[in-house]
Amino acid sequence: MSTPAESAVAPQPAIGSRSGERARRITEIAFRVRELGIVLALGLLIVVTGILEPRFVGAGSLRNLALNAAIIAILAVGQTLVILTRNIDISVGSILGLSAFMAGSLLSNDPGLPIPLVLALGMGLGGACGLLNGVLVTFGRVPALVVTLGTLYIFRGLAFLWTDGRQVNAETLPDRFLNLGTDSLLGVPILVLFALVVVLVVGQCLRNLRFGREFYAIGSNPEAARLAGIRTERRVNTAFVISGALAGLGGVLFTARFGTVDATAGTGYELTVVAAAVVGGVAIFGGSGSVYGAALGALLLGSITSALIVLRVDAFWQMAAIGALLVLAIAIDRFVSLRLEAALRQRSSRRATG
Repeated sequence: MSTPAESAVAPQPAIGSRSGERARRITEIAFRVRELGIVLALGLLIVVTGILEPRFVGAGSLRNLALNAAIIAILAVGQTLVILTRNIDISVGSILGLSAFMAGSLLSNDPGLPIPLVLALGMGLGGACGLLNGVLVTFGRVPALVVTLGTLYIFRGLAFLWTDGRQVNAETLPDRFLNLGTDSLLGVPILVLFALVVVLVVGQCLRNLRFGREFYAIGSNPEAARLAGIRTERRVNTAFVISGALAGLGGVLFTARFGTVDATAGTGYELTVVAAAVVGGVAIFGGSGSVYGAALGALLLGSITSALIVLRVDAFWQMAAIGALLVLAIAIDRFVSLRLEAALRQRSSRRATG
């Protein structure tokens, strides 16, 4: 027999009943179809662009696509956790910039520092920034959009203050660190392996652990989750901390990838990350979606941008295409959600009258 808390963490009510199980299956199938649609769109984009410009499907070009999407995918995983709880974090680009310069500054001053230590420090700095966001949202009762908009500027201002007009150059960084952004392991770029590990670990936690299912419960119905005994404030705070920590990890990898870092590192990433999560099927209203879809969304957005550049499309249309895709994804998500709700409500009423 399930406890009230166990019932709350499921995406649909009536966990122990046959109708609840069917509802869960319907919901999962709907979002698997969304993820499959992204894969098909990505494949179609690559094929069409490859026909128009064969260089796009070269090994080097596809490798760069994966590398460019890796950091965005890592940040999109953290953003997914936040959005699942009906919040948003638009400070991740500034957090990335802070941790990127910190990593570059530390390694420039002391090239012998262990790389795992630098990665841990980057995640620690990002986690601290995320904790500030979480505390202001959960205990300060300030809307997440307002909080993270403010900290976006605060963290970026700290980056400008810290750098004081300086920048870190690749020649001052140790080769063993820069190799993270260029080398491969068994033919797979190391940056891509980092992204895959993050996506798989967080994805399995959300799917299989009660801790992870509670994020969905909070986003689906915060009041019901609270009544079921879920510590909603703690979970929301945890989502912001993880988002910040992953942005910090992304900042360290950003430095390894590009070598040259200044106070503007990561500018504009926040909107790309939100777009990747939403395009990947994470409901902007919370409660549904997956990190796998968010990662695919990051890859799709990166591929669209690269394809338009290769095809020499004007920069305005590049931005317009991403914006149109974002609006379309939100519209589709809303349409699917309403249809699912109607279908589940109709099924429940039939069973009640039967």
